[in-house]
Amino acid sequence: MKNIGVLTSGGDAPGMNAAIRAVVRSAIYNGLNVFGIKHGYNGLINGDIKEMNLSSVADIIHRGGTVLRTARCEEFKTEKGLQKGLNVINVFGIDGIVVIGGDGSFKGAQKLADAGIPTMGIPGTIDNDLGYTDYTIGFDTAINTVLDAISKIRDTSTSHGRANIVEVMGRHCGDIALYAGLAGGAESIIVPEEKINTEQICKKILQGRNRGKLHSIIVLAEGVGNAFELEKSIQDKTNIETRVTVLGHIQRGGSPTASDRIMASKMGAMAVSLLLDDKAGLAVGIKGNKIISVDLNDAINSKNYFDKDMYKLAKILSI
Repeated sequence: MKNIGVLTSGGDAPGMNAAIRAVVRSAIYNGLNVFGIKHGYNGLINGDIKEMNLSSVADIIHRGGTVLRTARCEEFKTEKGLQKGLNVINVFGIDGIVVIGGDGSFKGAQKLADAGIPTMGIPGTIDNDLGYTDYTIGFDTAINTVLDAISKIRDTSTSHGRANIVEVMGRHCGDIALYAGLAGGAESIIVPEEKINTEQICKKILQGRNRGKLHSIIVLAEGVGNAFELEKSIQDKTNIETRVTVLGHIQRGGSPTASDRIMASKMGAMAVSLLLDDKAGLAVGIKGNKIISVDLNDAINSKNYFDKDMYKLAKILSI
C-alpha cells in the first residue's frame, strides 16, 4: 500500500471535510501518498484526480460541504463506467480508495471492492439512514440546524398565535424529524416509519390552545404526505392559522458540530489504519461510542432501526 485515493459522493454532509482531513493526514503520517478524487465517481471515471499534501487540508475541519466536491454518477453503475474507473485507478497507481458518502456511495465502493480494489467506506449523510452504525457524519449538525430553525419559528408563531409545519429532510428515514422534534419540543412529529394521524394532530393543537398555548410546532419528514395539504387540513379542522416552512438544503450546510468533527476524524483515521493492515471491503461506523468496521455488503444491507421508544417519549412529553 503506497498510494490511496479519497472521494466524497452523493449528497454532501457537514463533517465530510473533517473526514477528508483525517484520511489525508493519517495517510501522510504513515508514509502514504494521497490522491483526492474530485466530484465523486464522476471524477474517478474522468481522471479528475490530484495529489494532496498537508496544506491541501489545512483550515477545512470547520467548513461544511466538501473540498473534493461531490456528485451523483449514473455511469458508474454500468459495467462500462466501472471499467473506466478501474482504468484510471491503474493509471494513477492507486492501491486503495476511501469513499465518504451514503448508501449509494457504498454500493459504488462495493463494486470497486468486488473488482479487487481495497476499499473503505465512511458514512457521510445527514439522513442517518445506514443501519450498521449508530450515527452518520453530518446528522448531528443537521438536527442542530433544524433545532435552531424551530426556535426561530416558535418566536414568530407565538407572536401570531399560529401553528407551524416545519418540513425537514428524510424521505425514507425519520431520524432528523424525530431527534429535532424531541429536542425542539414539537407538538407532533410526522415520520415515514409511523402512520400519520391528522385528527390526532388537530386534537393536540386544540388542546394546547384551550390551555392558553399560543403556538404549535409540527415537524414533518419530507415525502410523508404533502405539507401544504396538511396545512389546509389543520386550518379547516381547527380554524387556526397555519404556515409551512420548508427548510430544504440549509440542513446540508453549516459548520459541523464538535461531535461530527470528532467522529469524522476518528473514522477517517480508522479507514487508513485498516487499509494499512491489508483489510478491504469494509465500512467504518460507530456503535456504543466505539469506532467499528463491518463488511461493506453487510453495511449496505443492514436494516435501519427506528427508535420507537424515543418516538413514544416525544408523544408523551408533548401532551
